[in-house]
Amino acid sequence: MKIIIIDDEDSMRHMLSVILKREGYDVAACADARAALPLVESGEYDFVLCDIKMPGMSGLDFLKALGAKGVNQTVIMMSAYGTVDTALECMKHGAYDYISKPFKADEIILTVKKAEERERLKRENLRLKGETLRDYDFKNIITKDPAMFEILALVRKVADYSTPVMIGGESGTGKELVARAIHYGGVRAGESFVAVNCGAIPPNLLESELFGHVKGAFTDAHRTKTGLFQEADRGTLFLDEIGELPMDLQVKLLRTLQEGEIRRVGDVKSIKIDTRVVAASVRDIKADIRAGRFREDLYYRLNVIEIKLPPLRERVEDIPGLVAHFIDKYAKKFGKRVKAVSPEVVAELKGYQWPGNIRELENVIERAMILEEGDVIGKAALPMREAAFDLGLCIPFTDSLSIKRAQEVIERELIVRALEKTGNNKTKAAELLDISMTALLYKIKNYEL
Repeated sequence: MKIIIIDDEDSMRHMLSVILKREGYDVAACADARAALPLVESGEYDFVLCDIKMPGMSGLDFLKALGAKGVNQTVIMMSAYGTVDTALECMKHGAYDYISKPFKADEIILTVKKAEERERLKRENLRLKGETLRDYDFKNIITKDPAMFEILALVRKVADYSTPVMIGGESGTGKELVARAIHYGGVRAGESFVAVNCGAIPPNLLESELFGHVKGAFTDAHRTKTGLFQEADRGTLFLDEIGELPMDLQVKLLRTLQEGEIRRVGDVKSIKIDTRVVAASVRDIKADIRAGRFREDLYYRLNVIEIKLPPLRERVEDIPGLVAHFIDKYAKKFGKRVKAVSPEVVAELKGYQWPGNIRELENVIERAMILEEGDVIGKAALPMREAAFDLGLCIPFTDSLSIKRAQEVIERELIVRALEKTGNNKTKAAELLDISMTALLYKIKNYEL
C-alpha cells in the first residue's frame, strides 16, 4: 500500500520512510502540505501521515481543505505540541488517528497496520454492498409472467418512498426477495435491511427483539439492548409472518408507524426513528380481522401498498428460467458440470403443482444437482414423484370446477397424509411438505385439522 508523509522536518521524513519501507510500504515524502494536497486528491495514496505544526499550510488546514473538496482519505496526524483538544479537533475534521511525537517505531507501525485493516474492511464492505445490490436488483427477479411484470413495475414505483408495503402470497413465492428488491432498488439501499420472522420468536421475547430494552427492565436484562427497529433506522425492517404478531404488540407497532418513534421495554422516553416497514404474510389477514385476531387499523396502516405474489403453478412459463438460474447457482457452488435438464424433466416440472412454490423448486434442483453424474438432469433425479408416491397420494376431486377449491382439497389431503405418516410430528410433516412450520400451523388451524 502507498503512504505519503507530510512533514517539514527532513529527519522526521527520513526516519518514517525507513521504518515504513522496512515494513513493505511504498513511501513518498513531502515537506509542504499545500504541495501535497493535489497528490492526495488524486487518490494515488492509501494513507497520509501528516504533521500538524508546519509553515504555510498547517496540518489542520490540510485536513479542512480535504474535507472541503470532499476527499475521503485515511489521515494520521502527528505533533510534538499536541493536547487532547488538538487531537479531538483533528478527529472532528476527518483524521483517522492521532500520534504524539516522539513516538516509537512499533507505535507508528501498529497505527498504520490498524489503518490498513480499516481500509481493507471498508473495501470489503463496499464489495459486499455491490454484490448485494446486484443480487437483489429488479433484473434478478426471473420472470416472463405478465402479472409479475406488473408487480415489478409497482416495486420500482414505491422503492424510493417510505410508505409501508404489505406483501401477500403462499409460502415460497419470494416475498422476502421482493422486499429486498424494494429496499435495494430505492434510496435506502446503502442502509440496513433487517428481516425478522414474527412467528419464529416467542411472544414474550418479541417486544424486546423489535423495540429493545433498557438495563434492568426485567430479570435477565443485564444490559441495554438495541431493538430491530433501531438497527434498521434509515433502512428497511421486513416483518415476515406479520399475522403471527400478538395483539398487544400490534398496538405498539401501530403507534410506531403513526408517530415514527419507539419506546424500549422499561424506558420512560421515546426514540425517533426513520425505518421503512415492509410486512408479509401467508395468512388471510382479512379473515383474521373478522375473527378478531388482527387489528383492522394496523392492517390499513401497513397495507398502503399491497403486493400479491402469484404461486408458481400460475407462472408455469417461468419454470425453465428459474431452473436455469438454480442450475447455474449450484453448478458453481458444488463444482458440477450439469448444464441443463432434459425435455422430459421440463414437462414434468411444468406439470407439478409446486405446493412449496419457488423454494421447493430450488430444493428440487439442488438435490438433483447433487445426485446427477452427467451434464443433463434426468427424471430419476426428481424427488417430487417419490414424495407423491411415498405419501400414497390419490388426488380427491370435488363437484366444484373451482381451481381454488380443488387446490384447498388437495392441500388439506396432503397435510393429513403427512401428519399421519410422521405420527403427528409437525416439524417432520413441514419438512415433508416443504413448507415452513409457521405455514403448516396456519394451514392446520385454517383447515380445522
